Amino acid sequence: QLACQTGLAIIPGAGGTQRLPRLIGASKAKELIFTARRLTAQQALEYGIVNHLTEAGQAFDRALQLAREILPNGPVALRVAKIAVDQGMQVDRNTGFIIEQQCYAQIIPTKDRIEGLTAFKEKRAPVYRGE
Repeated sequence: QLACQTGLAIIPGAGGTQRLPRLIGASKAKELIFTARRLTAQQALEYGIVNHLTEAGQAFDRALQLAREILPNGPVALRVAKIAVDQGMQVDRNTGFIIEQQCYAQIIPTKDRIEGLTAFKEKRAPVYRGE
């Protein structure tokens, strides 16, 4: 149960007091934590805690649909973008920009980048090889 711990005279553990404010902002996180409010799935979506809602038993199909949207994209770029986001969220914004620049520099020499730009110019789907 999200943010109900203060109703039990404890605080959210396992990093909850750190992750929730980064996810939804400090003021909303404080409200949820201080009030011990329990959210419905729809409210969690509205707060930005979850990205998608599905009917019961449909979560796996939704995950596959999302994976199919990700799959056509450049694998090197995806890997490096994940690093940039994950590491950038652990530091201040200016340091995050530096991390992003370092990650972007890793993409410049890749064959996938050339393939993506060429495919765009030729108006065709790119064929990435992870190189």
